[in-house]
Formats: sequence, C-alpha cells, structure tokens
Amino acid sequence: MAQQKSGEPRSLRTSVKGPLMFSAFWAVLVFFGVLIFASGGSARSPRFDLAFTGAGIAFIVTLVLAAMLSMSHKDNAEHLGKGSGVNLSSKRSPGHGGHSAKPGPGAPGTPDDTPGDDLR
Repeated sequence: MAQQKSGEPRSLRTSVKGPLMFSAFWAVLVFFGVLIFASGGSARSPRFDLAFTGAGIAFIVTLVLAAMLSMSHKDNAEHLGKGSGVNLSSKRSPGHGGHSAKPGPGAPGTPDDTPGDDLR
C-alpha cells in the first residue's frame, strides 16, 4: 500500500486527479473529433448529440481503464533489486550445454560446411 501521511498531498499515481485529467483529455478530444466528422461538412448543422455521446463513452472507458491499471500496479519486491544477476560472464565453460569440445572445421553445421564445396 502507499504510505500516505495525514495532511500531505498524494502523488499523481495514488490521487484521483491523474485518471480524471487523462479521461477528460480524451473526452474533449473525442467530442471535437465527432463534432467535426459526424456533421458531414460545413453545409449541415453540427451533431452535438453524437459528440456528447462519444465524449461520455470515451470518458467512462478511459476512466475505467486507468482505474484498472492503477489497481493492478504492484511494486517489485526489495530483494529483486539486489545481487549480481545470472550469467554475467561470457566465459565458456567446457561441457556447458551438452558440448564437450569445439567442432572441427569439417563438422556438419559449421560455416565451413557449405553445400557447394564438394563439387569443386
């Protein structure tokens, strides 16, 4: 959980302001987009009914998505940021991966084994 102290403002991730601003931005954008494109040109009257409907749908959908994403946020465990990692060295150890020796120059599957070499 977030460490909230009494009297201090919340961070943008834990406050309500962030998702509301995000949803309002998309609602205004959809409103003007639908208002412009749904009227069908300058000779017809603007379709405010469709613009308000589209803005309402966009506001609700983006608000629900932002709420779901913020609820699913989980901080990483503290032990995951410590340690040196796995396989940081590029040194090859003999026998690692099932191969005990390097293949010779004529072994199948090596770059020297091209299909047209034996025809020359």
